[in-house]
Order: sequence, then structure tokens, then C-alpha cells
Amino acid sequence: SFSLTLIDALDTLLILGNVSEFQRVVNVLQEGVDFDIDVNASVFETNIRVVGGLLSAHLLSKKAGVEVDVGWPCSGPLLRMAEEAARKLLPAFQTPTGMPYGTVNLLHGVNPGETPVTCTAGIGTFIVEFATLSHLTGDPVFEDVARKALKALWKNRSDIGLVGNHIDVITAKWVAQDAGIGAGVDSYFEYLVKGAILLQDKELMSMFLEYNKAIKNYTKFDDWYLWVQMYKGTVSMPVFQSLEAYWPGLQSLIGDVDNAMRTFLNYYTVWKQFGGLPEFYNIPQGYTVEKREGYPLRPELIESAMYLYRATRDPTLLELGRDAVESIEKISKVDCGFATIKDLRDHRLDNRMESFFLAETVKYLYLLFDPDNFIHNDGSVFDVVFTPYGECILNAGGYIFNTEAHPIDPAALHCCRKWKEEQWEVEDLMREFYSLKRNKKFTLKRASDHGEGESVENSVDASSESGGERRNSKKNAHSVLSCPSQSFNSKLAVLGQVFLDNT
Repeated sequence: SFSLTLIDALDTLLILGNVSEFQRVVNVLQEGVDFDIDVNASVFETNIRVVGGLLSAHLLSKKAGVEVDVGWPCSGPLLRMAEEAARKLLPAFQTPTGMPYGTVNLLHGVNPGETPVTCTAGIGTFIVEFATLSHLTGDPVFEDVARKALKALWKNRSDIGLVGNHIDVITAKWVAQDAGIGAGVDSYFEYLVKGAILLQDKELMSMFLEYNKAIKNYTKFDDWYLWVQMYKGTVSMPVFQSLEAYWPGLQSLIGDVDNAMRTFLNYYTVWKQFGGLPEFYNIPQGYTVEKREGYPLRPELIESAMYLYRATRDPTLLELGRDAVESIEKISKVDCGFATIKDLRDHRLDNRMESFFLAETVKYLYLLFDPDNFIHNDGSVFDVVFTPYGECILNAGGYIFNTEAHPIDPAALHCCRKWKEEQWEVEDLMREFYSLKRNKKFTLKRASDHGEGESVENSVDASSESGGERRNSKKNAHSVLSCPSQSFNSKLAVLGQVFLDNT
């Protein structure tokens, strides 16, 4: 748990300007974090905190003055750790639906008695980290499993366009049928938007926009979002949850700023009432819900304030930031940190501090008040990096935060071209093979395509449009592609000769 806290808070150190401490923690982590342990781990939490934290720290290492590998950002110790952690999660995705189990044993895989019931967010919150990992390492398996899980949820939405809270990953039957934007669902919607922006993926964005229509039609009442029955649209819980406060920030990312501000101001009134956001707030009664009166210093409302302030410069958002700083200092500060507030009605404290306070709450507060931070870069400055695959631009801004507030530089996804070049090489050989075989038009579906049923020609064109340079392979009139069952790592067998990585 100590290592997890270090990883979760690592990029916060750099964003707050503590470069020497960032370097020290990176050195500690490089000495070895062991993932081969007999521990049951949350697939969701391990991804957003460990994989996300390591990827972010890896991509920020050079900015912090850490000595990096020659092949960085396509290689490095933190990237290797992130890949190792993510591989430990892959067994969870081996289900008939492609939707992952909620828990996996890091040493043995999925326990035989593991429950097949997983929350929606626990299924749909992988594309940011896993796609980044695939693009940096060249192994498509991570992005593939994340996309399959996203599409499985989309396929199983209700007739009125909503998803429930928990689903059986074996049978795809909805176990909890409450639909909303809060706990158990939240980061699924978040990752459709952020995945679409990170990958410039129209399909993911169109999924979210369809969900957004259904959410407005069935769950929105006077700029509040309630919980409804996913098949009927009838209200099941007239409550606001503190986790839902990310929604205005998400709305701002798709340009729906007016609606975002109205919803944000509703949530801000709850903050003003209690000095924090209770876990549940009964909207008709205007008060907390029994046994849900706590505030574990969650970041979501501050996160939305940061996004909206970048979009509007409305000083009301800075007032929320000031209120948050004063409130946290006054009611939660203790000798060794900042304690969870057990009950907002009397501000009693609990004996714990969540790692997301350091990873998210502090970070978003700082960024709200630091307009010149490198995270807010508008592209006017950038770094040129030389990789084994050519010249690459980094640190130009446009960072995508994962749901644990770990920033990912989207430019980094274009730095490691090897995977794309190999795909183009295979496509050229396939096209030549089939033209020799059949002498007529042939369309080949590719398993790793983002869209279903695209032809090889279309997918190559799409790659070119997204900024990749198409590689022209030398063609041999007698080339034949064989051994289709051979693993991709073994590359190709052409006329009986196998070409490996180091050829």
C-alpha cells in the first residue's frame, strides 16, 4: 500500500514543482516494485492508480530531469513496470463477453470462486491507460481488451439507451438496474469522452453523445441528475452523490459549457451548506442521507471547477477553490496530514486519508490557481524528442487526465511508430498475396480495427489521415504470406523463411 501511495502521488510532486522529491521517489520505485505477490487486487483500482500513475510518471520523467533510456518514451523502467502491472490484469478479461471480473489475484489470476458481477465503471475504465500502453509498447492486446469491454457495455444498453450499475460479466445480465451518472457508472462515461479525445476516435465520442441524449431525457431534472430504472426511466433514487460532481467538467470537454455551469452551481450550493460534499444528498429534502454523511476529501467538484475555469474564466469557480482550501484546512487538517470527514453535520473525523486526496484533490486545487503551470500549455512551447522511430513532439499540452488525475501526453502515442509500421508491412504483404491468388478485388477484415468491417485499404488511409506516415514496403513478385496461426511476435514466414524482431 505504501508503494501504491507513492505511485498515486508521484506526478503531483512534479506538477506542484517539487522536482527533487519526484526524482527521489522515481529512484525508489526503480529499485523494484514486486507485482508477483499472492494478493487479490481490484482490477479497476490497480489500473487507474498503478498503471495510470506509472505511465504518467514515465512520460513526465524527462521533464523532471530523470535520466531516461535511449529509446524513451518507447522504453523505460517505469513503462516496463506499468506493462507488468497491466499484464497481471489481463486474465480478468478472459470472459465470454470480454467484460472483466472485478478482482484478480496478482500471482494466480482470477480465483475460481470469484463473483462474475462487476460494476459498469469497473468494466469501462481502461481505454485511456491501456491504449496508451499499447501505443508505447507496440502490443495491441491492451487496447483490444479495453475496446472489447467498452463495446460489450454499449451492446447491452437498454432499449431507452441507458446502462445499469452492475452486470454479470459471464451472462451479460444486469444485476443492479439503477441508471445514473454517479457511483458504479461514472468513469465509464468519462472514458468514452477522454478516450475519444486521446485517440481522436469518432466511434467512442458518438457512443457518449448517444448516452448523453438518454441521460438528459430520463435522468435530468432542473439541472440535477437523478437515478432511474434503466429499462423504464422511472425515478429510483432522488439523490445527488458527490462522485457525480465530475459531470460538469466532462460537459465542458464536449463544449456544453452553459449546462455545465448550471449543474456546477447546484452542486456548489451543497458545498456551501456543509463545507464539503456529503456522499449522498437527498435533493427533495435538501439534506444528507443517513449513513452517507461523510466527505473523504473527494476531488470531483474541484476537478469540474478547474475544467470550467479554463473554459470560462468565471471568478465564481475560483471562489469554490478558495472555499475548498479554507474548509479543508479548517476542518480536516491534523498533525500528520488531512483526515477524512466522517460526518459533515458535526465535522467529526475518521482515522484515514485516501491516496486520491494527494493524487487528485490537491493537484486539481493547485492547477485551478496556477494558470502558468506546464499542464495548461497551449502548444506555444514543446519539446522535440528523437526516438528510434524518428522525431517526436512532446509536452505541447492537451494532457488527458485519467480518472485518478494522472496526466497522459497524447503526443506520446505518436512517438513509437514500430507497431504501425509492422501493421502496414503486413497489410502490404496480404494485399499482394491476395492479388496474386485471385486477381480480383478482395476485402480483408482486420481484428484490431477500431471500426467493424473496414477494409485494409480504408484502414491504411485512416492511419495516414491521423498523422502517421505510410511505410512503403519493398515488394517481391513471389512473396507469399504463410503461417497465419503463428504468434505476431514471430512476425512473418515468407517462402518458408521466418523474419524475427532483430532481422
